[in-house]
Amino acid sequence: MCGVWSAPNAGAVLLGAAVALAGPAARAEDIALDTIDVASPSPIAKPSSGGAGAPGAVPAGVLPVVATTFSPVTVVTQADIVRQQPRTLGDALFDRPGLSATTYAPGAASRPIIRGLDTSRVRIQENGIGVHDVSDLGEDHAVPINPLVANRIEVIRGPASLRYGSQAIGGVVSAENNRIPTFVPPTGLAGQVTTGYSAVDNGRNVAATVDAGGPSAAFHADAFKTAADSYNTPLGIQRNSANESQGGAVGMSYLFDRGFVGLSFSHYDALYQIPGGESAESRTRLDPTQDKLQAKGEYRPVDGPIEVIRFWLGGSTYRHNEIGIGSDGIDGIQATFKSREAEGRLEIQHVPVVTSLGTLTGALGIQADRRLIGTAGEAGGLLAPTDSRNNAVYLFEELRLDQGLRLQAAGRLEGARSTGTATLFPGDYVPVEGEDPLAYGRRRRFAPKSVSFGALQDLSSGFVASLTGQYVERAPSAFELYSRGPHDATETFEIGDPNLKKERARTIEASIRRAEGPFRLDATGYYTRYTGFIYKRLTGLRCGDDFGSCGSDDELAQVVYSQQNATFYGAEIASQLDLVAISNGFAGIEAQYDFVRATFDDGSSVPRIPPHRVGGGVFLRADGWFARLNLLHAFPHTEIAPYETVTPGYDNLRAEISYTQAFDPVVTGWSEVTLGLQGTNLLNDVIRNSASFKKDEIVLPGRNVRLFLTARF
Repeated sequence: MCGVWSAPNAGAVLLGAAVALAGPAARAEDIALDTIDVASPSPIAKPSSGGAGAPGAVPAGVLPVVATTFSPVTVVTQADIVRQQPRTLGDALFDRPGLSATTYAPGAASRPIIRGLDTSRVRIQENGIGVHDVSDLGEDHAVPINPLVANRIEVIRGPASLRYGSQAIGGVVSAENNRIPTFVPPTGLAGQVTTGYSAVDNGRNVAATVDAGGPSAAFHADAFKTAADSYNTPLGIQRNSANESQGGAVGMSYLFDRGFVGLSFSHYDALYQIPGGESAESRTRLDPTQDKLQAKGEYRPVDGPIEVIRFWLGGSTYRHNEIGIGSDGIDGIQATFKSREAEGRLEIQHVPVVTSLGTLTGALGIQADRRLIGTAGEAGGLLAPTDSRNNAVYLFEELRLDQGLRLQAAGRLEGARSTGTATLFPGDYVPVEGEDPLAYGRRRRFAPKSVSFGALQDLSSGFVASLTGQYVERAPSAFELYSRGPHDATETFEIGDPNLKKERARTIEASIRRAEGPFRLDATGYYTRYTGFIYKRLTGLRCGDDFGSCGSDDELAQVVYSQQNATFYGAEIASQLDLVAISNGFAGIEAQYDFVRATFDDGSSVPRIPPHRVGGGVFLRADGWFARLNLLHAFPHTEIAPYETVTPGYDNLRAEISYTQAFDPVVTGWSEVTLGLQGTNLLNDVIRNSASFKKDEIVLPGRNVRLFLTARF
């Protein structure tokens, strides 16, 4: 590790009146729960793993195993991003072990799913601060982050997610970039331009990043633009699936002897269509826009009990309209969602304490955030304005013992308050003639408590084993409490329950990893017992645009937020083996497997769970060349909830070849250029996602060939 930011890289945001502490995401080379950095006090760090030209970069195709973490951490490197050219975080993670995505509008609105959990159980953040959108309120809502400008994407599961709040009970997806500069290029100027074209949807992507700086200042700028037509499937064109997006950011950090402080501003806007069913018929489309301000800093005292003081602050304004042909036959704005959110975190890390048992390191943090959601048009019928506030304090400590053994413990106390309009529906959710449900203002308060413990042991031959346990409580979100009407884009009539209790999860998981040598392995098994698991329950009734139509109309599926005890268990395994040395590289084989099984106490299945998957293939990496042939097989998903249908299995055959050439930047201006070709779903199989609300209406893209080019300077 090197410099103040060799601990997990994180950003922060400030806009509005909440001060919060949104801790940094664990970096691939750090301990997932541990943002403690005992490295030298130089005010700026070297670049984290990213493109092939960055120091510490992971070569193309190498499994980035995080062997020193207490919890599973999946890393999508910058090399992976420029080859895959994902337009959403869900696209970037869909086929990774233990991960999936909602694929509600492929290429536009596809939120990550972690171990079968999504929406309010999966925190999405950028540089450590929450994404500040409304994607957790509806599967049709996009996440305003474009992966093309990210240095890497990290997925943190298990005890490590405890630091980010109870809304991260399922895990954290963190997009890490240099928008608040955390390194100065060795030559004072560096950048990257990447572009690509995909045949399945006439997709066009371009993104550029520039970093510069000197002894006392660092600067960053980036911009991106994407566009795609409605995509092809084995069954024909998926109507109303076109999308486009654009945006960018500027940032600056001031460096001084004992630390730094930085600020960035970013903008995102998009326009995308919602495919499938009534959405396609009414030409439904959304136009999200977000402006975000982020700040972070660090100070290292010369002496005393405090080693480092860090802060992250940030906030944003977000808005989108849902546009389409309404019941009056007029094409226009049918609904509007608005969100203002602010978040901040302050963390104080103490100096290492040498005890008779070992060295103790740790930090104390405080966090707070506030979120205001406003609605208009048809969205006002779904959810009246809400005000959610959270405050928290957390502590984590690590004890390093002899013989490669590390022990870790963390605790978190929260205070959550949610204010909105509650609605009293009949117990069977069937309308009573002549009576309208009673609506009234309500405020709920919760005090979630969480704790985690872990042990990590270095083994022979580079293997590392870990065993962790955690107890986490989650407060219900505002939309789980106060939803009350039609959501046309998702074709659901959603009913919240203002009396929901805290959700409690007890998890134990065991992992074994190996990050070095010709054989690399990352394997984890887990078991989680939920008390009061909150989920969307299909009642079997169909509704129109008001509750009185439920049972007599067939436009929307009635969904009720309900609670029931549940059990989740599963495993995720990824491995690679270098078999044959070829020039300065290797040819080898790779394999992956993952599954999650989720059932309620009555024996029924939890809705919308990803399928069992197994895959493998061969790869070659030598002399700048990288080639891969890989087949991922998903088994039919038959463990279905009431009113769900069985999802057929599929085979996704993928192939890739690329070449990277280094240049002398003094002569050419470029340090490295990569050109490649990637194919996905080459068997043109019909792929449906069992975790999607609209799997029976939406088929994922068919055979696709993507050409990509990346140049670095």
